Amino acid sequence: MKYMIMLYGSQRDYDAMAGRPGAQPPMTPEQVAAMHEHMAAVHQELAESGELVDGQGLTAPVHARRVRLRQGAPVVTDGPYPETQEVLAGFTVVDCVSFDRATEIAARFVDPDTEGGYVDVRPVADGVDDLDG
Repeated sequence: MKYMIMLYGSQRDYDAMAGRPGAQPPMTPEQVAAMHEHMAAVHQELAESGELVDGQGLTAPVHARRVRLRQGAPVVTDGPYPETQEVLAGFTVVDCVSFDRATEIAARFVDPDTEGGYVDVRPVADGVDDLDG
């Protein structure tokens, strides 16, 4: 079964990673490198175990666009969105034996230094029958 592990962040997080001062202290280049090394190591281990399907980081929310329909016509809003505190920052898709194993893997992506940090893990639907809720 495939599972998607969704990692979240905010524009503030991206600003800190870029070294910009703001609501939270800027990260040092060494801290950013350590974060990237951790992600690469986890992905490498998952690749070696045959469980990694894909994993990608996403660009900062300032580069996002939200598309809605109003009276059938698309309306595009450029990010970041003030009403949204957190956005999808990246994802990893794994193919593993159980939801418990996917949850175990997902826990490796939670930042232990961030109080209240989390990731979501959800099964990937293979077809309409998997959407039964």
